[in-house]
Amino acid sequence: MSACAVVMMGAKGRMGSTLVRLAQEDPELNLVGVVERPGLEAGLEALGCVVGNSLEEVLAKLSNAVVIDFTTPEVSVSTAKTVAAMGHRAVIGTTGLNAEQTAQVRTAAEQAPILWAPNMSVGVNVLLRLLPRLVTMLGPAYDLEMVELHHKAKKDAPSGTAVKLAQCLAEAKGWDFEKTKRYCREGIIGARPEQEIGVQTIRGGDVVGDHTVYFLGPGERIEVTHRAHSRETFAQGALRAAKWIAGQKPGKLYAIADMLG
Repeated sequence: MSACAVVMMGAKGRMGSTLVRLAQEDPELNLVGVVERPGLEAGLEALGCVVGNSLEEVLAKLSNAVVIDFTTPEVSVSTAKTVAAMGHRAVIGTTGLNAEQTAQVRTAAEQAPILWAPNMSVGVNVLLRLLPRLVTMLGPAYDLEMVELHHKAKKDAPSGTAVKLAQCLAEAKGWDFEKTKRYCREGIIGARPEQEIGVQTIRGGDVVGDHTVYFLGPGERIEVTHRAHSRETFAQGALRAAKWIAGQKPGKLYAIADMLG
């Protein structure tokens, strides 16, 4: 079986450079292209692949590649549209996409195989499957809260992973997520409503990513925590997703859950 051809967006960034290194070490992957902002391309030619500051420019020289994108919502939407127009594929790990941006990526996925996940960790995605079982088994007497902790350079809050986990809990409860989420509490707010999912944000240091879900019941509480020790956790998940999406057809916006079966 031939190696999966991959293109890295933001090849000099924290995640991009990790992805480049791990892709080069993986015999099942072939790093065929990298994209960086104008003025930052210097030195990337040593990678021995197509280098450019425009995804269109890079993909025009390639065929059947998987673009891996951990950039910004605006760039990731553009990436999705570009791979759809040029006959390529994409794995997107960018967080902070709003409803309109998500819809645009979903539309692009009708024309090209695209996988989007706010967290590429296999452990987090297994957690997304287990949390609904806890909700069902514990019943209505347990309040749901969450705390997420990330490094001080993270731009969006709450994290995409925290939002995804909270949405998972709301769905298991049969609640409208937009009506029951609570991202901030301040002042005299009264007693906690029965139908509420609190998500609190902490930022500081170089923490890669911690998420703790609390099930707070009468006389006891259950805490479920996932801690990412390294960005390689997300990078390895993305590379695994790239190999998987290379064999998929367009028609839906794929998630890690689809890959895990």
